[in-house]
Amino acid sequence: MLEGFETREVTIEGATRKVHRCGEGPGVLVMHEIPGITPEVARFARIVADAGFTVEMPELFGVLGKPVSGGYVMGQMLQACIRQEFHVLSAHGTSPITDWLRALARALHEELGGKGIGAIGMCLTGNFALALMMEPALMAPVLSQPSLPFGIGKKRRAALHVTPEQLSCLKNRTAEGAGVLGLRFTHDPLCPPERFETLRRELGDGFEGIEIDSGPGNPHGLSRTAHSVVALEFVDEAGHPTREAVDRVLALFAERLQS
Repeated sequence: MLEGFETREVTIEGATRKVHRCGEGPGVLVMHEIPGITPEVARFARIVADAGFTVEMPELFGVLGKPVSGGYVMGQMLQACIRQEFHVLSAHGTSPITDWLRALARALHEELGGKGIGAIGMCLTGNFALALMMEPALMAPVLSQPSLPFGIGKKRRAALHVTPEQLSCLKNRTAEGAGVLGLRFTHDPLCPPERFETLRRELGDGFEGIEIDSGPGNPHGLSRTAHSVVALEFVDEAGHPTREAVDRVLALFAERLQS
């Protein structure tokens, strides 16, 4: 599944994780979704690498290469709820694992140089690119179906899983040109619309949101439970909205990192 990737172990502040790398060019951090690095996530990482980027994909949870199933997803979701690295209900705080990811992002830019790096989070990691914007090297943050905090109650449905200090930094960074791109399906129960409304209100023109119609009778036959924009639900066909969303992600990386 990871043919063409190199794997190494990276230790930061006492925590060691496997990191898979592929491609050449400016750096892009791919933070995989629940339940883990599935074949569909690996396919997306390879698409980014083939577009002219050095992809680093840290292994955060799950079993490498294991296909998606309902039981696998629920098991990993329950584990995330009890792991200290993830604060799944925190509305105005972030998950501690983002400190490790920020250090990885900083090291990637120090090694490769250039204008900066990109980062995309998905599902459980979807909001993490916001916290990583505290790192000045991050110039192209992408949130794919950001699902933290879990949308229990009105407050959490609209929350961004960042501290007030981080939100202030986000506003400054976006005003300087490091705008945020967000992706979601319109009826995704795990990524409520209120979250994108908050991003638009707080970041203004610094937020670009792509919301793909997954309502009843939508023209592409997407399920109302569609969730994984760039991986599980991705359809590699011209004109399909998920293909267009991935093309926009690649264009953003090119605009911010290559031009």
